[in-house]
Amino acid sequence: MENKVNSVCGSCSQYNIKGLKKLGVNISNFDFVVAIAGNPNTGKSTVFNALTGLRQHTGNWPGKTVVRAEGAFEYDGQKFKLVDLPGTYSLLSTSQDEEVARNFILFGKPDVTVIVVDASRLERNLNLVLQILEITNKAVLCLNLMDEANRNNIKIEIRTLARDLGIPVVPTSARFKEGIPELIQTINDVATGKIICKSYRIKNVNGNIDKAIKKLSDEIEKEIPTISNSRWIAFRLLEGDNRIINALRTGELV
Repeated sequence: MENKVNSVCGSCSQYNIKGLKKLGVNISNFDFVVAIAGNPNTGKSTVFNALTGLRQHTGNWPGKTVVRAEGAFEYDGQKFKLVDLPGTYSLLSTSQDEEVARNFILFGKPDVTVIVVDASRLERNLNLVLQILEITNKAVLCLNLMDEANRNNIKIEIRTLARDLGIPVVPTSARFKEGIPELIQTINDVATGKIICKSYRIKNVNGNIDKAIKKLSDEIEKEIPTISNSRWIAFRLLEGDNRIINALRTGELV
């Protein structure tokens, strides 16, 4: 697979102001919005703390008992708002945590989604990674707990992983602050368009289902030419996801 991460000129923020307000996130005076996603026990909150320091606060998601942490950092004259999403194993919206995480990425349209994975158990984390890449093209893989991987003699070909996933991969050991400066710079480069991601999309789909997905995806793109994840939405529609059906009807996905 050819290298899918290319450098280009900068671009403006893409986040959805109305969507974020509905989700209870105040983005006043911020240039970019960053989501921090990942499985439980990957050191996701440690990464969030390393990025934001003391510039953070907590609350609940509107109408939910799920806790939300928000923070910020500045880099190269730009202000970044960070939102630590609930730790989840999938985005199938079968629990409050999954629903919150999925809705934020889908409706809030963050400028960057940082996916934190455990480098010592990478294969267990890839299910969520691939689900997120079906929704957004603007992502960074944070290969955390590299100290644990090294201790267990686990070697990861970082360039190959980045090439195959189509997104930047940054190795970190967040509890020791290792790799955090590189992660901040990569977040900035994706947010500003210096790095363009072409996320890997799952291809091994049953023939008849694949035809139906393609047909429905084409129809969605005709109705909403600016939509970037029509294929994922087509999957959800075929599964009868009422949240997505209503979002299409109300224009919430635009």
